[in-house]
Amino acid sequence: MKRIALLKSLGVFLFGLLALGQVHAQMDDPVQWSATTKRIDASKFEVVISASIDEGWHLYSTKLPEGGPLPTSFSFEKPVGYKLIGNIKEVSKSKTEHDEIFNLDLSFFDGEAVFSQLIELESEEAPINITVEYQACYADKCIYLEKSISTVAKSSAPIEGAVTSIEGQGSEQTAVADSVQTEKIEVESATDTGKTEEQSLWWFFLVSFAAGLAGLLTPCVFPMIPMTVSFFMGKQQNRANAILNAFVFGISIVAIYTSLGLIVSLFSLGSDFANTLTSHWITNSIFFILFIAFAASFFGLFEIVLPGSLANKTDSKADRGGLIGSFFLALTTVIVSLSCVGPIVGALLVEAASGLGAKPIVGMFGFSLAFSIPFTLFAIFPSWLNSLPRSGGWMNSVKVFLGFIVLAFSLKFLLTIDQGYQLNLISREGYIAIWMAIFTLLGLYLLGKIKFKFDSDLQHVGVFRLFLAIASFAFVFYLLPGLFGAPLKTISGLLPPQSSQSFDLKSNQVIISQTTAPVADENSLCEEPRFADFLHLPHGLNGYFDYDQALSCAREKKKPLFIDFVGHTCANCKVMEAQVWSDPRVLERLRRDYIIVALYVDDRTELPESEWVTSARDGKVKKTIGKKNSDFQATRFNVNGQPYYVLLDNQEKMLAEPRGFDLDVEAFIQFLDKGVEEFKKRNQ
Repeated sequence: MKRIALLKSLGVFLFGLLALGQVHAQMDDPVQWSATTKRIDASKFEVVISASIDEGWHLYSTKLPEGGPLPTSFSFEKPVGYKLIGNIKEVSKSKTEHDEIFNLDLSFFDGEAVFSQLIELESEEAPINITVEYQACYADKCIYLEKSISTVAKSSAPIEGAVTSIEGQGSEQTAVADSVQTEKIEVESATDTGKTEEQSLWWFFLVSFAAGLAGLLTPCVFPMIPMTVSFFMGKQQNRANAILNAFVFGISIVAIYTSLGLIVSLFSLGSDFANTLTSHWITNSIFFILFIAFAASFFGLFEIVLPGSLANKTDSKADRGGLIGSFFLALTTVIVSLSCVGPIVGALLVEAASGLGAKPIVGMFGFSLAFSIPFTLFAIFPSWLNSLPRSGGWMNSVKVFLGFIVLAFSLKFLLTIDQGYQLNLISREGYIAIWMAIFTLLGLYLLGKIKFKFDSDLQHVGVFRLFLAIASFAFVFYLLPGLFGAPLKTISGLLPPQSSQSFDLKSNQVIISQTTAPVADENSLCEEPRFADFLHLPHGLNGYFDYDQALSCAREKKKPLFIDFVGHTCANCKVMEAQVWSDPRVLERLRRDYIIVALYVDDRTELPESEWVTSARDGKVKKTIGKKNSDFQATRFNVNGQPYYVLLDNQEKMLAEPRGFDLDVEAFIQFLDKGVEEFKKRNQ
């Protein structure tokens, strides 16, 4: 009998993979800037600004026709001790080509570009701070960025010399500390962002690897292991050829799955695309229905199988043997396994798309590596097959067990729709109650009190099964206080926000205390926050949801501004609020020292037409709260991930290095204290 026919009788399986939060990811920065000064005579200096442009990218000229892209521009911040002579000049020769999109002749630089500005020194020494705004493009992708660069002019410098100040230097930095503060923060933030991104990729790889191992236990994958081994041993004349083909088989599985991740990476459309993919009601509705359907299938309601024609074609080619046969056997394995692991792969790719870059490739590589290793090892060491448990009733128990897990996690997709579109259909206690019911039924099933269609008779409860039942009931008891407002910090990223809790004993206590001790006027807001009817801050904090309104209040109250870039669908944002913001010391500082503004990057509420903004980054009109805030974060701070926390003074200058997802409470307190200290120093 054909292998495919045998596999169809085995059923299906799914293990849902969720709860990976988003981490902030640094955006493309293809141009590195530096500045130097050259003394021409007793008082005149030439400021030379150099740009190193990554291969494949081009930087636009300072002079472009109307209706084209944004030209490169330079602004010298508050000239003190010197004055500008004339305008900025292009030292490098630009290229000019006709651009089909703009239908204009445009000038640009590639590789490198040098610009020059004459100044006259009026003191012994003058720090020179320059802000450069530029647009860089690569093929059909363009970005808009703003960078700060600094140098210093000294009257004691030799005429033929130059004083160099490049972003990120240590001992060679000669500009005064205040002039390079913003620059230093930017470089340190980029380094910290890179470390966080690297850690996130490793974590995602490990979770994807674990998902691949789980996929091996599915009824349509597990029985393929001995059949695959028999294929290699039966088709080859000697063991060496069998081992070679086994390696080709394993590598082919990895290549096929990883190519899916590569496609997602190559065709990613930026941060807006990621937000749309992970928060759109259509995507989440599809996955919610898919997970419910697979859960019902696991419980024995029906069987899901892929069309056999596709698998039969690849299976027939696999029968040829040799290296080509090994590849087609791998392709057959992938096609047949998709009826079981397809939702796992889909969930991984959707989660990976939130990080973009290499994340989809890393996820699919980790999944496929775990998926292929057992096949390859058992093909090389066929005697190990004797240690494998035989297929039987235990596999249906595994399927039903994971059916409960899939059912529980399916609510995450429904929650994303509810929170993202402000439907307010699911309260926090209602969500927790459903989970309590699901895991109570799971515990009863593990003890043999519930039996499904294809279950074998349970003669006795094994030790491992008993431990799982205990864990399930323990989880139910852990959830119980959440019905009354307990934060449940461990799983806060999977639950609705605390603000959706309709019955909260803790908030009742806060209300009682507020009636006896009113909040001081200095901690009140300047005016009623916009969008407060549907947007809320956690832990009873007061704040704004519109940047301009918050900045105006910060200036009126003479307080620093705390910006929280957050998302309805951002699991890590909820974790930060539950585990870091909830600390009394953090709450005290936020209430006392800052004007808070929460900028939701995925809220779909449409703004009045008078508030629409045209992005300088991609040229598109941003019509919703989320798109406007997302574009503001990307354009202003060169970051597009959440959570992301920024401290600004009344002049919109950064007070400390911005922070992303980090559960170190002490570090967060130091971050807030540093912002207040720096704010006071600047306003003395």
